[in-house]
Amino acid sequence: MKEPVIKVEDLTKIYQMGTQEVRALDGVSFDVQENEYIAIMGPSGSGKSTMMNLIGCLDTPSEGMYRLNSQDVSELKDDELAEVRNREIGFVFQTFNLLPRTDCISNVELPLIYAGVKTSERHSRAAKTLGRVGLGDRIDHRPNELSGGQRQRVAIARALVNNPSILLADEPTGNLDTKTGEEIMMLFEELYRMGNTILLVTHEDEIADHARRIIRLRDGNIESDTRVENPVLEDVEVRLPAKSA
Repeated sequence: MKEPVIKVEDLTKIYQMGTQEVRALDGVSFDVQENEYIAIMGPSGSGKSTMMNLIGCLDTPSEGMYRLNSQDVSELKDDELAEVRNREIGFVFQTFNLLPRTDCISNVELPLIYAGVKTSERHSRAAKTLGRVGLGDRIDHRPNELSGGQRQRVAIARALVNNPSILLADEPTGNLDTKTGEEIMMLFEELYRMGNTILLVTHEDEIADHARRIIRLRDGNIESDTRVENPVLEDVEVRLPAKSA
């Protein structure tokens, strides 16, 4: 078997709250193979946000080991973590996090700017990636000229443009209505079938049911780690959503 994309062993995160020590994660271990589609779930305070921050190299563990593509990132410095984030991880947030005064293609180009990619290649890659998410005719639009679903697709394009090892999505349908949220989940299904590795943080069962594996956290520990027998979209012919969403 190939080396896992993510390997976590005894991962622990401790916060000091005054005189009290809070173990947000308490010795968590799991692997993620290439082209897995995983939902991370848990109630408030379960540790799922801490898990996302550690996997996304936004924070470092107090104890334990985290390997991303065979590189131990557990003890990297901030500038080294920033480089790993830009190269290896594509983020999709609930609030989109787009630059409001900048058009779609410029928003999608941002990770390529940080990576030092030349202007002509940046533009070409960003336009192609927007096409992949059904927004090839919206590259010159600004976020305030788009619907919520379209803005989230721009955010997904930005996350994909650097060809990251993992796509990390935090409540990606949280600010969308039910119909638009379902269209975004169909887009994630399409990306999974194209070979992307997806980790989806959510508190909604109906969103998690699209994944192929569900990891449930409680009190900083893994409560369960199960394969999904019949994902919602497994037998559905998935196409990119209509551009109007």
